[in-house]
Amino acid sequence: MLYSCNYVKKAFLKSSLREKWNDCALWRLLWPLIAEQVLSVTIGVVDTVMVMSVGESAVSGVSIVDAVNMLLIIAFSALATGGSVVVSQFIGRRDEIRARLSAKQLMYVSAAVSLLIMIFTLVSRRSLLRLIYGRISVEVMSAAEIYFLLSALSYPSLALYNTAASLFRSIGNSRVPMLVALMVNMMNVGGNALFVFGFKLGVAGAGIATLASRTAAALVLLIMLVTDKKSSISLSGIFRVRLNVPTIKNILRVGIPSGLESSMFQIGKVLVSRIFTTFGTAAIAANAVSGAINSFTFMPGNGFGVAVLTIAGQCAGAKDFESAKYLTGKLMKLAYATVAGFSLIILLTRESIISLFGLSPEAALIAKNFLLIHCIMSPLSWPSSFTLPNALRATGDVRYCMVVSIASMWIVRVSFAYLFAYAFHMGPIGAWIAMVSDWCVRAVFFIIRWRNGIWQTKTVIQD
Repeated sequence: MLYSCNYVKKAFLKSSLREKWNDCALWRLLWPLIAEQVLSVTIGVVDTVMVMSVGESAVSGVSIVDAVNMLLIIAFSALATGGSVVVSQFIGRRDEIRARLSAKQLMYVSAAVSLLIMIFTLVSRRSLLRLIYGRISVEVMSAAEIYFLLSALSYPSLALYNTAASLFRSIGNSRVPMLVALMVNMMNVGGNALFVFGFKLGVAGAGIATLASRTAAALVLLIMLVTDKKSSISLSGIFRVRLNVPTIKNILRVGIPSGLESSMFQIGKVLVSRIFTTFGTAAIAANAVSGAINSFTFMPGNGFGVAVLTIAGQCAGAKDFESAKYLTGKLMKLAYATVAGFSLIILLTRESIISLFGLSPEAALIAKNFLLIHCIMSPLSWPSSFTLPNALRATGDVRYCMVVSIASMWIVRVSFAYLFAYAFHMGPIGAWIAMVSDWCVRAVFFIIRWRNGIWQTKTVIQD
């Protein structure tokens, strides 16, 4: 009788998941995710244009700090990923009590880790910049140090915002994070206009605007989660701190491999970025501007990646692997189509877009070549390199993703970048060729893994 009841329950969960994630439900999840990515990237470009008005040294300083920032904030970004997978799987199981417990534990861990990283950065920021980038001009280093200080102060707010947003997405509510992102971006642009142009604070103005907008975003989402007592991700009672070690272990089971993967990836990117510093300010500025522009290509893929994490996680929690395959396949087709569309638009308009940044002729030419490589290769390999692995992570296959990503990053991207740039005398363009080669290698391994079905044997939640 017990077996029969369990069988009926599983059958109900599977059929309801298929019905839940119909085309209308997918659209309601996807459009805010893509809109949020559009907002984020658009504001990133606007920020770059605003800072560029201060000079190439300023935008170069901000660019190299952003690369280090990504390395340092990987820890709580990975925790947000781990937590959202655990919460999604509990929601797939229809276990709201443990979903809420997991949400609270995730917040505690994210807050603690972000505070530790902030303190470490404030104490050692100058040494970090000099260790990573070595000899760069005095003007670039000065801008970088100012921006790094203000960025570090915003780490706790960014961690709590990312975590809260991931919780909303884990239940399929992507609209709230999108609306808050709209508020944040408007604040950021307004702050830049006020502090950079109005008060003439330059790079410091950009940092202050970022700090203020991130703090406001974190507060809004946290208040919503704490006051909503009916939600399956409610944080009501979070200030009565009670740590639950088994739940934290479930989160770390996904978070630690994801963090190691992302950390090694970011370290590799920072090492590759040193190549641009050796070829002068024009190469640094061209890389920064090209990175901002090509982010538009990634917008749909990033949005689909978040959707895959939520949907595949819920399917895995319900042990409905057929729905996971079907829905992931549908999202991947959409990801390829939209990445191809954005790449084509950027390819056809890249000269006009680059002209908006006021680059020197040398930097503009370098940026044009960077974007040519990027727009050709993105539709061929990027979705399978970065969107598809989220489906594997959502089901618990995080170690495979970690090994493939780290190996490809260091063997292909980092090694080939230095080989192409210096041994083959290709200069900074060699680093971009190495980057797209890395995408191709990752895509092959992740496609093979998804098709062989080994991910169906993995487990995230251990009762």
